[in-house]
Amino acid sequence: MELLVLAYGCYWVGDILDGWTARRLRQETRAGAVFDIVSDRACTAVLCLTLVTLVPDVAVVAVVFLLSFMVLDTMLSLSFLCWPVLGPNYFQLVDRRVWALNWSPLAKGVNSAGVIVTVACGQYKVALGVAVAILLVKLWSAGEVAQLLNRQGRA
Repeated sequence: MELLVLAYGCYWVGDILDGWTARRLRQETRAGAVFDIVSDRACTAVLCLTLVTLVPDVAVVAVVFLLSFMVLDTMLSLSFLCWPVLGPNYFQLVDRRVWALNWSPLAKGVNSAGVIVTVACGQYKVALGVAVAILLVKLWSAGEVAQLLNRQGRA
């Protein structure tokens, strides 16, 4: 379990530093944003499935979290490609509320850390509640983005 925590920490720090470095060096690209989104899903899937193997009691939480992250959040994160922005970090230029709930610094932390911390504390029912809440936010956000695409004739 310690190696899993270390692996997740390395992934998280690396992901944060990668994005921060690209922004500071003004080297952000849309292709880089897509690569980051895909890489996040690959790393998260491997780590989450490893966790379920080690702690089968988290399987229900993992299913809800992975459904939200691997399906809904992937679709939402890639929706930036429908507008002339560099990536989801700039989605506030398209829709401030959807950005605030999904990609603002606070949302990024809460969307992952809430589930991870409650699972790490052994609070699986609380973690499930957090995962369901995140899933509902993603469903609402997907509906908002779909309506925005329709209104702007981008669908």
